[in-house]
Amino acid sequence: MSDYAMPGKSKRLLWFVWACWKSNLLGAMEFRLSFLLMAGTMLINDVVWIIFWGLYFRRFPVVNGWELQDVMMLWAVSAGGVGLMSTLFGNSSRIAGLVVSGQLDVYLSQPKPVLLHVLISRMSISAIGDVAFSLLVYGFYGDRSLIGLAKFGLALALATLIFIFFTVVVNCLAFWLGGTDGLSAQLFNALVTFTTYPTGIFRGAGKLLLFTVVPAGFISYLPIGLLRDADPLFMLGVVGVVGVLTVGGIWLFYTGLKRYTSGNMMGLRR
Repeated sequence: MSDYAMPGKSKRLLWFVWACWKSNLLGAMEFRLSFLLMAGTMLINDVVWIIFWGLYFRRFPVVNGWELQDVMMLWAVSAGGVGLMSTLFGNSSRIAGLVVSGQLDVYLSQPKPVLLHVLISRMSISAIGDVAFSLLVYGFYGDRSLIGLAKFGLALALATLIFIFFTVVVNCLAFWLGGTDGLSAQLFNALVTFTTYPTGIFRGAGKLLLFTVVPAGFISYLPIGLLRDADPLFMLGVVGVVGVLTVGGIWLFYTGLKRYTSGNMMGLRR
């Protein structure tokens, strides 16, 4: 019986996730002008940086082995990863606030996986602009062959998972340290910022930091270590980091949940 129950349970869970995403999008589309302005503003902001890098590489065609196409794909992967995280799992960066304010009660009272429910219950409208920007840059600068498309999809998936579970890890500090909203936000912003710079410009302790404490290097090197030439050793490291962050983030959340103090808040999500 259990052999048949599991596929049914998985199917219901997938429908639940899809329903949440659909509800979030419909809620955002209710105010279409605001939706377009926010997504469009983020898209324009990203384009400005691309123009900057274009002007820079016109004067310096190669920087420590990085060419213009590599940096364009760096931005495509970085913007796409953080955009997908914020669009589909937009509550990742709000976990610390939910813990401190006792707002996890709403999720604990419902028969769904708590962490998954928390992550998918919010959508960042502006992040849709990041996703659109990522696809546009790939269309102009990326390898549009089937292999190239598969590599780009894999790079986006890996970057998205790193963004999601690094954010979960730093936000879970709130279970033990209390109000860590500011610290969590700073660490997340540091990760996002460093993923937009070629790893070749960093040396020594700075480069070590990007592959340890703030694992931005595993995202920012994807244009070289996967999209240009697949480096097996680097890819093994990326998969390992994704695995550690994923398992660590899930374990920290549910371990911290045992310490969670209810805010005695009663409410229903739409």
